[in-house]
Amino acid sequence: MCNLYSATTNQEAVRRLFPKIADRVGNLPALATIYPDQEAPIVRNGSAGDLELVMARWGMPSPAFALEGKKTDRGVTNIRNTASPHWRRWLGVENRCLVPVTAFTEPARAADGKSRNQWFAAVDSDQPMFFAGLWTRWTSVRKLAEGEITVDLYGFLTTEPNDLVRQVHPKAMPVILTEPMEWDIWMAAPWADARAMQRPLADSVLGAVDR
Repeated sequence: MCNLYSATTNQEAVRRLFPKIADRVGNLPALATIYPDQEAPIVRNGSAGDLELVMARWGMPSPAFALEGKKTDRGVTNIRNTASPHWRRWLGVENRCLVPVTAFTEPARAADGKSRNQWFAAVDSDQPMFFAGLWTRWTSVRKLAEGEITVDLYGFLTTEPNDLVRQVHPKAMPVILTEPMEWDIWMAAPWADARAMQRPLADSVLGAVDR
């Protein structure tokens, strides 16, 4: 499961990809490490029909059964079973988003038996990549010290791994979209068409990198 990624693409690069986007994040620094419950940029459909770049916290609301006996909801970062009633409420275009990503990790086990993170990034450093994400505005207790808050949350879809990622993590990899046509389908198409985007990225696009 991917619980660490980076987004070092600057705002100007995102604006070039989406010329009519409304930038609502202010001065966005390069984010070399993004962990669960951290704020990061997402591209979503705005109320006026245009795309907007905003900040949200990583981790969608957890299903009710996962919260039994707990005082906080740390959120769900990776979403696999989109047929679940818990996720179906957020599959419409108003809750879909694109999550800028430069590199992501999957947990790996080294020869000494210790766990480590293996990073993956595009072979072509100029290749834009986005996770296929969902977002919502939600009221919950994320941390006891914060108390109840209402914030924008996001998570991204996973799918079966491609051959490269499978060598490290055989269960899943994030759904990554690299082409304008894919972005358009994910952000605007009916779910019957958009769900076809929940597929592994071609092996030739990704490479394992050291960081």
